[in-house]
Amino acid sequence: MSNFNGVPAEERLHWQSFLVKLGSENLKGVKNEELLVACHKSVYIVYTVLGDISIYVVGKDEYDELALSEAIFVITSAIKDVCGKPPTERLFLDKYGKICLCLDEIVWTGLLENIDKDRIKRLVRLKPPTDF
Repeated sequence: MSNFNGVPAEERLHWQSFLVKLGSENLKGVKNEELLVACHKSVYIVYTVLGDISIYVVGKDEYDELALSEAIFVITSAIKDVCGKPPTERLFLDKYGKICLCLDEIVWTGLLENIDKDRIKRLVRLKPPTDF
């Protein structure tokens, strides 16, 4: 899953392949939620592993490594809350819809919107399909 805000379509493939290569070289043996930081073309990258999932947060200007660290902490926390534990790939896919809702509340059109865990939980409450 990826969301590129403000990145021209022709650059997205470059960034995606760069992040995959960065992760394959550096995420082996990393503990859950241990943060790694990189810089590429004046852009900051903070990334980690959570269960079977690799998470990358990329930004520049006011979104430096400190702001991105705060954002990735909220993202990993929200994913753990939705999944109940660090997710396997299967569990992540099972909870994909709710995870996307959480991410939309955390980051909106490329801007960090919410970092309050309780507020995010309230905003993404979903009724089970049987309640419709």
